[in-house]
Amino acid sequence: MSTVINRPFLKWAGGKAKLAHRIAQVLPKARCLVEPFVGAGSIFLNTDYEHYILSDINRDLINTYQQLKDQPKAFIADAAAFFVPENNTDSRFRELKEIFNTTGDQYEKALLFIYLNRFCFNGLCRYNKSGQFNVSFGKYKAPYFPADELAFFANKLSRAELHCRSFEKAFYQMPDDCVIYCDPPYVPLSETANFTSYSSDGFGVAHQRYLARLASNWQVPVVISNHNTQFTRQLYKGAELQFFDVQRSISTNGEKREKAKEVLALFADKQEAA
Repeated sequence: MSTVINRPFLKWAGGKAKLAHRIAQVLPKARCLVEPFVGAGSIFLNTDYEHYILSDINRDLINTYQQLKDQPKAFIADAAAFFVPENNTDSRFRELKEIFNTTGDQYEKALLFIYLNRFCFNGLCRYNKSGQFNVSFGKYKAPYFPADELAFFANKLSRAELHCRSFEKAFYQMPDDCVIYCDPPYVPLSETANFTSYSSDGFGVAHQRYLARLASNWQVPVVISNHNTQFTRQLYKGAELQFFDVQRSISTNGEKREKAKEVLALFADKQEAA
């Protein structure tokens, strides 16, 4: 297997680029890969299925992918126009963030989503209770414009269908000839490390339990990534488990960016549904 990593065009907390090949080796063969939590799409980019069904509850993320898919050349050129020195100031960032939060133009919103992702602090995607993007300016010298990554992503989107929907709906609206990869918001490693609740609705213990039940009972293979904790080990009991460490870069303090313990659960030996 090739060791070349196809990187996503978005910076994404908890992104799977470093783990893509490890996860790809665990995913069973099928015609279609379903991702109910597609995020930045690292697994989509580093696997070779005939068809993909990509879903996420983040409407701005899915809208950006859809705009890129519909008119890739124009979209990439228009996105590049935002990556200029005059847009790399805190005041201009605030202006463009306000436009993003108020515009009804979905094409403009998608362009600004890429701008905000690259110019905001740490590439975070976070919303307040009103559903407005509220990450601060990143203060980077010269944010990178991912032209090649956008073009590669756009080309592969020809094999994908896109949906903004919950993971529950993603499970209940999929073909039989598929395998499912789930990368949900991770359970915290400690009571204070709750940075992985990205959607305004949150993703709590009840969601984690429900996802595990779906994976255990569904009649196609399901793979789930999460933190390796006592809770997840119990949650995924009955699945084939792999444990490993991965470097995380989400802490605001660079000295505290230690390796996180992860678990990869494969639910493959299914019984007939009742």
